[in-house]
Amino acid sequence: MKLNLKEIVEKLIDNFLEAGDLAIQLREKGLEKKIKSDNTPVSNGDLEVNKFILKKISEVTPNLPIISEETSENKDNLNLKNFWLVDPIDGTYDYINNLEEFTINAGLIINNRPVAGLINAPAKKRMFFSYEKGNAFELSNGKKTNLSNLPVKKSENLKFISYSNKIKPEIQKIYDDLGVKENIRMKSSLKFCVVAAGEYDGYVAEPRAYEWDIAAGHAILEHAGGTVSDFDGNEILYGKKDLKNPSIILKNKNIL
Repeated sequence: MKLNLKEIVEKLIDNFLEAGDLAIQLREKGLEKKIKSDNTPVSNGDLEVNKFILKKISEVTPNLPIISEETSENKDNLNLKNFWLVDPIDGTYDYINNLEEFTINAGLIINNRPVAGLINAPAKKRMFFSYEKGNAFELSNGKKTNLSNLPVKKSENLKFISYSNKIKPEIQKIYDDLGVKENIRMKSSLKFCVVAAGEYDGYVAEPRAYEWDIAAGHAILEHAGGTVSDFDGNEILYGKKDLKNPSIILKNKNIL
């Protein structure tokens, strides 16, 4: 499938910035919260943002199906190769508790690989997007930075991110092998973005979460010159039967 990825992404940037404003406005008004069947929280903000970005994505790419965390459509379709993966609010806990690390996400998958990504972290006022290698950007304070052009900074003391303060033995072994000296906890797909921006060197996690949690970040990090693989170095593909992620290792270009 031949698509103009730059054009698609650029048509969605303003919508994602507006979705971020909407998320913040709804939170300031006071969110309505529920617990889903999988025992995770959801709010009216998740659902409103979902509706807002799905409408625009459908206008821009009417022929591509969308799989979103917050809707049931297409989740049972086992033959999808070209589709969107959307997580309208990743880090709902942070979102509903007035914290800052939540993100709004969409990753475009073509032939089961991520080819474009958009991530807005509205409380941080940081918007990230990418389309193809060498074209990964951050918009912040009116300034656009090409993350692909950031200089390589080799470090003796690698700083990694984890989703938990308790490091499991299999992850500690990878840290030891790589020479990771420092670890900080961070939630949501923001971790992909700060690794792509060179603020941290990587992230390691055993199998957990779903494809919509990582697709946009995967695209942005790879397009910025980093890598995403499983623990055995295999490529991570999308459209798997259960939409669940394998183990994952992110590395930025500083440690390749």
